[in-house]
Amino acid sequence: MASKKFKPSVKSTLPFKTGNRERRHKLHIVRKKTLDNTRRDQRFRRRKEEDKDPRLREERLRQNIPLTLERKRVWDDVDRDTGDGLGVSVDFERLKRQRLGEEAEEFDEEEDQVDQEEATEAPISDNDGDSMIDSASDNDEASQAPAKPPSRHRTATERATSPTQSTLSTNLDLTPSALATRFPTLFSTDPPPLPKTLITTSLHSTLHDEARLLTTLFPNSVYIPRSAHRHSHKYSVREIASFATNRAYTAVLVLKEDQKKPTGLTFVHLPAGPTFHFSISNWVEGKRLPGHGRPTEHNPELILNNFRTPLGLLTAHLFRTVFPPQPDFQGRQVVTLHNQRDYIFLRRHRYVFREKRVTEKSVIGPDGKEVKGVEGIRAGLQELGPRFTMKLRRIDKGIQRASGQEWEWKGGMEKQRTKFQL
Repeated sequence: MASKKFKPSVKSTLPFKTGNRERRHKLHIVRKKTLDNTRRDQRFRRRKEEDKDPRLREERLRQNIPLTLERKRVWDDVDRDTGDGLGVSVDFERLKRQRLGEEAEEFDEEEDQVDQEEATEAPISDNDGDSMIDSASDNDEASQAPAKPPSRHRTATERATSPTQSTLSTNLDLTPSALATRFPTLFSTDPPPLPKTLITTSLHSTLHDEARLLTTLFPNSVYIPRSAHRHSHKYSVREIASFATNRAYTAVLVLKEDQKKPTGLTFVHLPAGPTFHFSISNWVEGKRLPGHGRPTEHNPELILNNFRTPLGLLTAHLFRTVFPPQPDFQGRQVVTLHNQRDYIFLRRHRYVFREKRVTEKSVIGPDGKEVKGVEGIRAGLQELGPRFTMKLRRIDKGIQRASGQEWEWKGGMEKQRTKFQL
């Protein structure tokens, strides 16, 4: 509780304005102490009330949701037929739920119409008077029934809440047909070939160790240094892509640098593109991670999180093409690509299933509830590295001689902070 010796007056919390610097400083100290004591009294009073009634604490914690930028995310109001553009921020999961809801409503309306037609075609009974009396009494009872209470005004947190959880896995089956038609090489109906990746760097690069580290991240990949000798031919990305296509490679990765640090990663999908340009930040090698493990040559499992827009689904399909469809479960390695606010966080772990300790909580699903059937099981993770953050900057048409001549999508055109593209 507040100190009994200190009893500030009501005027001590008023915003005084005085020209005396010392008096202004003393008033600020008194005002701050008063506010701190008032808040402390409120916390103690709330704690006593919640100890008597635990439901108050549950209600407070339920409403105490931080209003983050992710929860303020807005979507474009478009139809499911027009939401196929790369610059449109539309959630296909939500459109699917809306379509299912509309179909269910139409089905219910058809059933009600059929019931009404059957009722009108039924023969009239002899007890018409009694039925009319019964219907009148039913109408009176319906009119006397209490009206529904008005809907409660939603708070800013509830209004800004994202329609779906941000930790849901990406559903690649929701890819629109218009997007598949626009990029036929990424959405081929034929079974995908085994990924084979050629990794190289930009000219005059010093990131040889980082490029070799990427060969352990992407299966079936080879690093070929890009020569920059003055008497040698400086091959362009287009010539490298042609060389890789003739040798059955499926993708080319170009690692870019600035001040001897990785700053960009270019994905060239073979044989005819498109080309994806990513910027890289927060590069950390595996040996610098505390408690890190050593990766093996097993094919990892791939987890794609929170890619929901047309551009996000296109990016998810690109990452799927550089990892084998059949992972080696014996290696227990998993690569996670988590999208949040258009930043793609890449992590690689080794997992192990073990018994849950007494002090640990049970596994919680995306809906916030405990997953049934695995109450006594927990998963232990050991990060293998490397870890870095990517951000999509541009998608070029095909494979060009100079980057940025013709592009399918270009970042930086959206100025609204609460609208995300992936």
